[in-house]
Amino acid sequence: MSAPPESVPRGDEELISIARIARPQGVRGEVIADLLTDFPERFAAIEIAHLRWPDGRVRKLALERARIHKGRVLLKFAGCDDRDEAEAFRDASVLVTREELVELPADTWYDFELVDCEVRTTAGVLLGKVVEIHRYGAAPLLDVRGEGREALIPLAHSICVEIDPANKRIVVDPPDGLLDL
Repeated sequence: MSAPPESVPRGDEELISIARIARPQGVRGEVIADLLTDFPERFAAIEIAHLRWPDGRVRKLALERARIHKGRVLLKFAGCDDRDEAEAFRDASVLVTREELVELPADTWYDFELVDCEVRTTAGVLLGKVVEIHRYGAAPLLDVRGEGREALIPLAHSICVEIDPANKRIVVDPPDGLLDL
């Protein structure tokens, strides 16, 4: 499994968040951003970045440089040369296209690919849809919600016997009592 947690449709192009800009850093136009990717090394290869602000505006900007700093990423965009200009980037998301995603090994998925998947048991009982992935244990948990019911289902091969994100479908074989929790 891997994050980014959100994808954003934009025309015929789907954009996926890989970082969220927190604030300016220093006085030379750099910003510091929280990582939303398991692949921070990807920033070294980005020449043009898509940025989306909370109000929905999206812009493409040249990325002059990027470096990892204390678990975050420092970014310098072309034309942004002082702290005041960098302030305009606060709260913007750094996005990549689906084609720019790091290719994952077989039988692994990005979290956003699993969100909105319909979840059924092997007996065909509809449990609901995945609304979120929680990562605070040995295995990630699918937060599945449907008609007055919520279930946290471990994302383990022994339970999730069929995962088909392309068709937005997951089939589970839950052990006794799992759905009663």
